[in-house]
Amino acid sequence: NSCPGCCPSTYNSTVSRLAFSFLLLLGSLVSVIMILPGMEAQLKKIPGFCVNCDVIVGYKSVYRMCFAMACFFFLFSIIMIRVRSSKDPRASLQNGFWFFKFLILVGITVGAFFIPDGTFNTVWFYFGVVGSFIFIIIQLILLVDFSHTWNQSWLENAEEGNSKCWFAALLSFTVLHYALAFSAVVLFYVYYTTGDDCTEHKIFISLNLIFCIIISIVAILPKVQEAQPSSGLLQASLISLYTMYVTWSAMTNNPNRKCNPSLLSLVNNTPSPTPAPGQEVQWWDAQGIIGLVIFFFCTLYASIRSSNNTQVNRLMQTEEDQGLAADDHEAAMGEDGVRRAVDNEEDAVTYSYSFFHFSLCLASLYIMMTLTNWYQPDADYQAMQSSMPAVWVKISSSWIGLALYLWTLVAPVILSNRDFN
Repeated sequence: NSCPGCCPSTYNSTVSRLAFSFLLLLGSLVSVIMILPGMEAQLKKIPGFCVNCDVIVGYKSVYRMCFAMACFFFLFSIIMIRVRSSKDPRASLQNGFWFFKFLILVGITVGAFFIPDGTFNTVWFYFGVVGSFIFIIIQLILLVDFSHTWNQSWLENAEEGNSKCWFAALLSFTVLHYALAFSAVVLFYVYYTTGDDCTEHKIFISLNLIFCIIISIVAILPKVQEAQPSSGLLQASLISLYTMYVTWSAMTNNPNRKCNPSLLSLVNNTPSPTPAPGQEVQWWDAQGIIGLVIFFFCTLYASIRSSNNTQVNRLMQTEEDQGLAADDHEAAMGEDGVRRAVDNEEDAVTYSYSFFHFSLCLASLYIMMTLTNWYQPDADYQAMQSSMPAVWVKISSSWIGLALYLWTLVAPVILSNRDFN
């Protein structure tokens, strides 16, 4: 075909997901650049964009960039509802016309920078809070799936080759994850519970520690092992480590500086300063950078994942048996000897187009909140401040994520009459 950008049959499902994920990562990179020190002077040159808002110009820029990405992916999520196979005319929009889709995204972005302030920042903050809450749970589901695939792959390698070596590797990573999680708990108790008003932090740390112990025990129960031979402590250890990260991320949003010391203040053994009105905001911190790394990993993994975990596939709206196997049909040899990509979704799509775009929409909101540290400007736009709702959103998302992981463990045991294999 001479027009690879226009014909859906020239793209398989993985390539399309990677291409959309690239657009998301490209927008995220632009957002990162906008919030870097020194960019304020350039952004204020946009006519009417920033009047007497020196402190929040980077904040406003990130919000508008991520608003454009969220709108773009939400639009495609609506368009792709109930697409069953590549024979649907709408599949051509999913798998082709990339140049025009890029232009649409650019057009929405340009328009977003001319949105007047008014209540936009406040309203979109709450959209970001809700979307990030859901995306944190999706990240945990993806980590469950990744750890399941990782564990299963290494167990198969152990059966085929040097079993002692592979089992030692599994044990090493499991111990490492638990060691990091336990170390995090100790550090949390030492540095984030010292103030008189830090009772919430003590409760958060203690509850999540107990919950992580519970899922670790359940993962190795005989009945769970019988129903799911590939379940084990590797998955539970990775989920425990991620839970501790979310707990840390939540506590760093506490507006009470006695309960939320910065890493710089811990190193220098000095109190954490509270930014004064008009003072430049420090957007970057350790938990934000780690959050970006996890975000990039989960976005890439969501684009290439091919799982046989039935519970996770149902949660993520994918089916491992739908369509043709991409690995076997990724390319075909033409009469002229040239290898060409072929359509692997003529019978049925291998993933929900609509849900995939909805996930990217939520990812756009998550990256917006992460880059701005979940801050809100004060009434006169002269200072940025943390808020307790951000703390509760993150903590509650960790609890729901743990509950979902626990369900993937016990569902085959409780609902033994249903097929989970």
